[in-house]
Amino acid sequence: MSAPRVIVGVSGGVDSSVAALRLVQEREAVAGLFMQNWADDGSGDCRAEDDRRDAVAVCGKLGIPFHFRDFSAEYWEGVFAHFLAEYAAGRTPNPDVLCNREVKFKHFLDAARDLGAEKIATGHYARIAHDRGAAKLLRAVDRNKDQSYFLHQLGQEQLSATLFPVGELQKSDLRTIAREAGLPTHAKKDSTGICFIGERDFREFLGRYLPAKTGEMRDPAGHKIGEHPGVFYFTLGQREGLQIGGVRGRAAAPWYVVGKDVANNVLYVDQDTASPYLHSTTLWSERAHWVQGGPPAGHFECTAQTRYRQADVPCSVDVVDDGSLKVHFQDPERAVTPGQSVVLYRGDECLGGAVIARTDAPLEQQLAEQAA
Repeated sequence: MSAPRVIVGVSGGVDSSVAALRLVQEREAVAGLFMQNWADDGSGDCRAEDDRRDAVAVCGKLGIPFHFRDFSAEYWEGVFAHFLAEYAAGRTPNPDVLCNREVKFKHFLDAARDLGAEKIATGHYARIAHDRGAAKLLRAVDRNKDQSYFLHQLGQEQLSATLFPVGELQKSDLRTIAREAGLPTHAKKDSTGICFIGERDFREFLGRYLPAKTGEMRDPAGHKIGEHPGVFYFTLGQREGLQIGGVRGRAAAPWYVVGKDVANNVLYVDQDTASPYLHSTTLWSERAHWVQGGPPAGHFECTAQTRYRQADVPCSVDVVDDGSLKVHFQDPERAVTPGQSVVLYRGDECLGGAVIARTDAPLEQQLAEQAA
């Protein structure tokens, strides 16, 4: 049997199933490969074996070869260790961005080439355009499902060897295609949240690796409001899980996380969802990655997202000498979170992005000055 030209990452979900189907319909020489990225931790919450069975069933239905690779060691080293270090430092990382860069478009691509394939394909909602020998990363047609935010760390080598067969589809149409083709995953629920946590309680999971350390919850003026189980369990703007009851002299209104002082183990909270302590107009990033290999200019205007599914916001970007960014927003942005990614766009084209290092949110500035 000749080597397949394309290896599809079959996850056991409907998106990758239809990606494989479309390639088969285009008469491509296709095979499927299931990646195990998380070793079973004995909790019973990992659905990898169920997903693998679904992936095998899809490949069987389509009549294409099935391959399996265990990347759990690579995932631990390239993604999960960083995830824990970031939370321990009080930041909120995005493991999906790292997983794409370090596993799905690195080790998976290498495995596909070892199998003799020229290209890989995935069920990501994104598109690739080729212009004068360069690959451009574009948003998906279905903007509500677009995943270019998570793919912004990819470069020319990866994109030139990648296909996104579902990037032109609406999710509703994709499910119809899957059902009409008789794919066993056509009605399967989409996975949500962080892949290795699944449906389990996030705080309980993180507590296995970062032991709880209780501390004070204070308002921005420094008054004690309550206690928290560990600052790394919370992220800016979070409302759920604070478990603040009635506070004497305060309105019966929800509380929100507005700051974290990791060094002193203090969590800052405020009652106003539009609290000025949550807003910033400027962020500074770590070294940026550019899809085209470099920035469009040293200073330029574009739009940005600082979290997934956020509406684009206008901004100006300055590229610092060390490759990091200073991004200034036209209007104050809420809950811009260190550890998350700022991703830059011009229209549908994703230019690249970077991890957010700090912002000019008032409380963050104040804590930085105290630490200096």
